Amino acid sequence: MSAVRWGRGAAGFGRALWPAGPPGLLAEEGALGGSWSRKRSSTASPCEQDRRKDWGHAELLEVLKARVRQLQAEGVAEVPVKRVAKRVTVARAPEAGGAQPPRQAQAGAQGAAATPSSRWAQKLDSDQQLTEKRKQRLEGKLRKRVEKGAWQKQLRLEPRLLSRKLAGQLQHWEQGAPRSPWEEQLAQLLQEAPHRLSSEAAAAPADRGPESRLEGQQQRLLSFFECCLLTGHLPLAHHVLVTHHSKSQQQRLLTLSMYNMVMLGWARQGSFKELTYVFFMLKDAGLAPDLQSYAAALQCMGRLDQDAGTIRRCLKQMAQDGLQLQGLFTAVPLSAEERAELLRAVRKAKPTFTPPRPPVPSPQVNTSPLLREIYAKDPAVSYPRLHLSLKELQGLFQQQLRVEMATTITVESVEKVPLLTKEVLHARKTLAGLRTRWRTALYRELQETKESEAHAAREGRLSLFPYLCLLSEKEVVRMLLQTLQALPAQGESLLFLAHELGLRVFKRKQLRNEVQELEQRYSKYLHLLASDTQVAEPCLPRQHWEALGVPEAPHEQPWPMSVVVQLGKQLAEVLVRAAQMPSSLAAPRSPGTLIPVLYHVYSFRSFRQIGILKPHPAFTQLLETAAERTLTFESTDVPMLCPPLPWTSPHSGAFLLSPTRMMRSVEGSQQHQLLLERCPPAELHGALDALTQLGNCAWRVNGRVLDLVLELFTDKGCPRLGVPAPPSEAPRPPEGRQAPKRCLLPEVSPAEKAEMRRELARRLKVAREMQSLRADALYRLSLAQHLRHRVFWLPHNMDFRGRTYPCSPHFNHLGSDLARALLEFAQGRPLGPHGLNWLKIHLVNLTGLKKRESLQARRDYADELMEDILDSADRPMTGRKWWMEADEPWQALACCMEVARAVRAPDPTAYVSHFPVHQDGSCNGLQHYAALGRDSVGAASVNLLPSDLPQDVYSEVAAQVEVFRRQDAEQGVQVAQVLEGFISRKVVKQTVMTVVYGVTRYGGRLQIEKRLREIHDFPQVRGAETPDPAGHWAAGGPDTGSCLCPPWGPPAGPMGASPPPQSARGHWPRAIRRCRGNLGPAHALPSPSPQDFVWEASHYLVRQVFNSLQEMFSGTRSIQRWLTESARLISHTGSAVEWVTPLGIPIIQPYHRDSKVMIKGGLQSLTFSSSVDTSQKPNTLKQKNGFPPNFIHSLDSSHMMLTALHCYRKGLTFVSVHDCFWTHAADVAVMNQVCREQFVRLHSQPILHNLSRFLIERFCSDPRTSKSIWVSRLMDTLLSVPKTGTFNLEQVKHSTYFFS
Repeated sequence: MSAVRWGRGAAGFGRALWPAGPPGLLAEEGALGGSWSRKRSSTASPCEQDRRKDWGHAELLEVLKARVRQLQAEGVAEVPVKRVAKRVTVARAPEAGGAQPPRQAQAGAQGAAATPSSRWAQKLDSDQQLTEKRKQRLEGKLRKRVEKGAWQKQLRLEPRLLSRKLAGQLQHWEQGAPRSPWEEQLAQLLQEAPHRLSSEAAAAPADRGPESRLEGQQQRLLSFFECCLLTGHLPLAHHVLVTHHSKSQQQRLLTLSMYNMVMLGWARQGSFKELTYVFFMLKDAGLAPDLQSYAAALQCMGRLDQDAGTIRRCLKQMAQDGLQLQGLFTAVPLSAEERAELLRAVRKAKPTFTPPRPPVPSPQVNTSPLLREIYAKDPAVSYPRLHLSLKELQGLFQQQLRVEMATTITVESVEKVPLLTKEVLHARKTLAGLRTRWRTALYRELQETKESEAHAAREGRLSLFPYLCLLSEKEVVRMLLQTLQALPAQGESLLFLAHELGLRVFKRKQLRNEVQELEQRYSKYLHLLASDTQVAEPCLPRQHWEALGVPEAPHEQPWPMSVVVQLGKQLAEVLVRAAQMPSSLAAPRSPGTLIPVLYHVYSFRSFRQIGILKPHPAFTQLLETAAERTLTFESTDVPMLCPPLPWTSPHSGAFLLSPTRMMRSVEGSQQHQLLLERCPPAELHGALDALTQLGNCAWRVNGRVLDLVLELFTDKGCPRLGVPAPPSEAPRPPEGRQAPKRCLLPEVSPAEKAEMRRELARRLKVAREMQSLRADALYRLSLAQHLRHRVFWLPHNMDFRGRTYPCSPHFNHLGSDLARALLEFAQGRPLGPHGLNWLKIHLVNLTGLKKRESLQARRDYADELMEDILDSADRPMTGRKWWMEADEPWQALACCMEVARAVRAPDPTAYVSHFPVHQDGSCNGLQHYAALGRDSVGAASVNLLPSDLPQDVYSEVAAQVEVFRRQDAEQGVQVAQVLEGFISRKVVKQTVMTVVYGVTRYGGRLQIEKRLREIHDFPQVRGAETPDPAGHWAAGGPDTGSCLCPPWGPPAGPMGASPPPQSARGHWPRAIRRCRGNLGPAHALPSPSPQDFVWEASHYLVRQVFNSLQEMFSGTRSIQRWLTESARLISHTGSAVEWVTPLGIPIIQPYHRDSKVMIKGGLQSLTFSSSVDTSQKPNTLKQKNGFPPNFIHSLDSSHMMLTALHCYRKGLTFVSVHDCFWTHAADVAVMNQVCREQFVRLHSQPILHNLSRFLIERFCSDPRTSKSIWVSRLMDTLLSVPKTGTFNLEQVKHSTYFFS
């Protein structure tokens, strides 16, 4: 305080600060003391007290004015009130006209008394008010200016070293900085670091573990540092690094890559002092610098233009560490600018140094015998080209680029357009006003949340601050408003919502900004695909892309699940706090207060209590009234508008700017990605090229089918044809005696109450499923309408078993019958001499009829039905509707239209067809088992042997079960007698199909139970005839009377609920089963009980199905048992099961014991289980039950990839749905030949013996575990490979019905 020197009279200032309250309060708090305490001042005379008060007021006013001037000079945003010391001495005499000390005030008491104290008080009050206003304005101006950088001043840059010697050395160097430059300190550190590492290598690395297995807190630290660098908060990253390094327990979490990441950040800024601080910590942690460490140091020297001597010492030490100078330019990922600065520093020490040229793509070629022909150079090979010109493809590239840069795409909904009434217009206007208000509130809440998280980061904690800064506030607000718009009326669990929001932030932050360079390279790549260009030598797309010298995209670590959920939870809570609406929307007569739009409630789902975010019913009604016809999708959730980038590595391919992983896995899991990265690149060429080939298939929408589907969709739907009904058709709560309110009446018995609750729960379940199916169909149809008249592509990736899936979850060819019927090839091909016959065969296959008939018989049957086929094509909704009786009605209708156009063409052989024809494997899992075991009996059952008529394994199993049933019925078994006439192919098919994929008896029983409940005349309850389901639904239930379908077929309920609106669960492809018949009866049936014949019959049948399979496929069961036992023993050794597919793809099963993760605070504490934590022991049950089906899946994916690559080499269009292969009608015969040849070549390899050798080498070759009893048992089991039969694989090549 330069304006006022405090003396003893400062007691007046102290009195001015006294708060109202009980006497002696400040004395207890120690705020004021000494000779001018409150007790002494109370003994003065009233006149003297007035003089002292006036003097104190004047001094207080001067103090405040001086403080304001100080703030203006120093730029401090906040004014802390400091306590006055007990003894304050006078530094100088009072100035003229200034305030007098108390003694002088006593002498002039009379003069002072002439001025009334009230006037002084009024003046003081007015001056204080003016001062306060000025101070508030000043603080408001300075706060915003200081806030951004003030917290950085509190961040610690100087390291706290655990080694006293290093700490003293650092302090000495800091004090002697002028004589000891930082560059020399760095050189000495580099020289001493390796020696320190060697002396501590026995202790530190043992606890640290390999960096490649980052888990838990390490993974979170790495992602935190990465986000800090991306968002420009390098001092914060350094501060957290220092905080963790200063504590021995937390220091163990730090890895070399974390130190390098922070060093690289300082190097980019040219901050050599801070970079040296990190080197001190690196040395203190016992780590030796690697190429990235040296690259950061040299890059920083280049930016600062340092002397050559320091650079020479640095390069010399790098050579002594065994690191090559060329590696700085070849092994370290650097930008062009960083590379230039690094070269500048190196050339100071070595002026003649020339950096090596960018590495030429490795000439390594996959040496697998299965792929030898694929990679053999053959100038005569002719790879297929697209039907589009180079100019057209370049235009499509620009469209896709704009979509990905915008990160989202908005499409028109296909919901029925409402009339623009006053209510609709008013609702839309109200929504627009609310959204404007919500944007402002969301901005404010985001800023406050960031401030709170920044405070936590200053304390050295891993807060969410850098994650919240990844996206602009505008992007986050738009994303949250989209989430609010898409929230279903029944709400969504907070855990699921948090997970999806966190994932959306993670995906958007990965967008790369290399547009100009990408555009140039992609244009060159299109020369390989365009119809009007040529290339020097035919090659695969991946080979052509690599020849362009395209650098690999840097691999980014995934975020741990805890970070994803915590970030999403924080954003969800921001949305809850910000989204409010006037209460008048809910109750028109209520006061205009604001109420939340989202409510946090708890609900029971599957006997678990979960937290749900539920929209206010008034808001839901407002959305329904407004009926806005737009849907917003992430750019990676829709098909691409140009050919995808070829897959060149496990993390590079598919979308232009949005990085996509080649192998999809649960978020937070790294074990699959680490396996792929350790795998030699050439070993993955088969999988990379197969994924590229599948993604390069161009598609278009079948407009005629889409129009018919939309006609039903906008009416009342048609569950029998897989068109979900709208929510208005959902079942209503029971009425009358079943009404829920009757539960409150005292005369209602407990049993009746329980039945009412069950009935209400069933109806609510059906309503939820109907809403979910409706949302799924809405997305699919809206995207189809959006892509009408366009060409688009479906990029593919694969799961951990090698099975391929399109990246677009909502609109692809892996969906239901309806989804497949909407798609056709964009590039057509003339039918040729046999194409029309294959169209007819395919049509009969889609009907589900003639499964046991020959191909010729199917063609003849199609000719007999030609009149119905043409009628279906011409009048699908008004004619005889023959197509509706097919197993796959929509695909059958599309095929009818294609056949009609072909037969009416002047020359059917010249008709250009875009229709995909399918060839299905005959129980493909059993086919692979029969081939593995060379089982002649099993091979004959699944059409591996040539025959005149197709064999149907499902019918054979049903016949064998019927034999067992007849025997038991003769012995008086009641359930066997009841089942007479009900054992059919359909009842056992699903269980037979899935038993080879690991289905248990429990799962098989549920499958059979569902099939039995679909049979109308099967006795559901003992002693009862078929129940009349009509009474289970009240008026207003699902109405199928308006459906244009004939009333055929038994009723069946929908499968499990599909994702609610805007859900990202669709990232895993799913098949929504077509709902045939009324939804109501199947769901209204009584729950299973011991008195149910269905319950008892399903138990009996599943037992007989397993017994039949045991007799028919003895070799299959022995292989299955061998695989199961091997996996069980491997799991007991503490490892997860691994193997390598015949195409070289490394596989590991991600089944570990669940680890509980809890995120506390906020709306609720979230707890979720993670089964991908590799630090946990393997889950033995899942490992052993999963190995047989997963191994077979890896074989069928290998067969599919081989077929795809060979078809591509022959110029065919080829796509697949696992074991269902698609191509043009004209090319079916060629595809069939390739399919059979590759199956034989695949199983000609010693697959089981190769697996045995790999597992022995992987799990039994470690000397440290060789004495373990589990390892010994595993060795014995692996050496006992099941013996094979005498089946000759070459016969498969001549089997007509192997795939048909």
